[in-house]
Amino acid sequence: MNIPYESELKALMRSGRYRERHIRDDSLLDAASNDYLGLAHNQELHLKACETLTHYGEHAPKASMLVNGYHPIHAAFEDALCEANGFEAGIVMGSGFNANVGLIEALVRKGDVLLMDEEYHASGVAGARMCEGEVVFFPHNDASALEKELNRAEGKRVIVAVEGIYSMGGDPVVREIIELSIKYKAVLILDEAHSSGVIGESLMGILDHYGIAPTPLMLKMGTLGKAYGSFGAYVLSSKHISEYLINRAKNVIYATAPSLYDTALAHYSLLYIQSNAAILREKILARQKIVYERLGIACAGLIVPIEIGDNREVMELQAWLKNEMGIHVGAIRQPTVKKAILRLIARLDIDEAVLIQVCERLTQIWVK
Repeated sequence: MNIPYESELKALMRSGRYRERHIRDDSLLDAASNDYLGLAHNQELHLKACETLTHYGEHAPKASMLVNGYHPIHAAFEDALCEANGFEAGIVMGSGFNANVGLIEALVRKGDVLLMDEEYHASGVAGARMCEGEVVFFPHNDASALEKELNRAEGKRVIVAVEGIYSMGGDPVVREIIELSIKYKAVLILDEAHSSGVIGESLMGILDHYGIAPTPLMLKMGTLGKAYGSFGAYVLSSKHISEYLINRAKNVIYATAPSLYDTALAHYSLLYIQSNAAILREKILARQKIVYERLGIACAGLIVPIEIGDNREVMELQAWLKNEMGIHVGAIRQPTVKKAILRLIARLDIDEAVLIQVCERLTQIWVK
């Protein structure tokens, strides 16, 4: 039998980095997924999305947005997102990975400089490898290092790429980085996959959190498969940048338009978040307090990273938590992170009393 990648797979096994798929076990308490608000379980939202589709003669987009796949459901959601976040224009896209690759490859042209946080998501790194401009990774959340690069790149078009809340460390982008991007008139990409729906007075993300109004040079990329309990993504920007992406972003031009059901579901999730922001914010704060008091970890959102360090040990601890406590937490290994971590998500679906038990048990097995 021809097995061309056998040596690579064996190397992954030896290093404790071998990955496998497992069908989700619904008997386990979910503290691993990014369904932060528990909306993926909200049957009322699901039924509303299904009802919306019955008003149309089709249930799929059928083509790319630039052929005839741009649907009223897409347009309505884009308008609602713009109004909620204070941006001029929006484009719904297929996934967060898809959106990051497409917008970064399109925005960074020959002669441009992309300044990307070293802990930016793998999708952004993939997009950076495809672009024609110079790419510089600056130290994580280091505003001073970023300013040095901004000064060095003077006279060129500069694009800065950061996350609102970083997916593995769970820490927010520092305010100074956003302010520097504004000061130096750089195009700023804010990946809000893990911050939209989780932080801010209105739960709209990092700009809402810091009280900073969007500028014409800002782009907000958000995903629908996390706090919104659906699937897909969106990019919000000025009309000018949106027009440019429609003409240059390959994931918009050549991909079938996003699912109508998922877009409608996300729209209802947005409305739910807006109507219940105060209650949801209170629940988020309660879980952050539990985590801080039991584990000593201050969370910007609902991601709780517990550093273990060893790839095999983190897998053993994940299995132990499944078998002994009936809880599923993420086991994140290199190279996704520098040191292996247990990634606990303090989802709102987890009862506070249960979260306390989990955190207290973790203190017994976790050597800081």
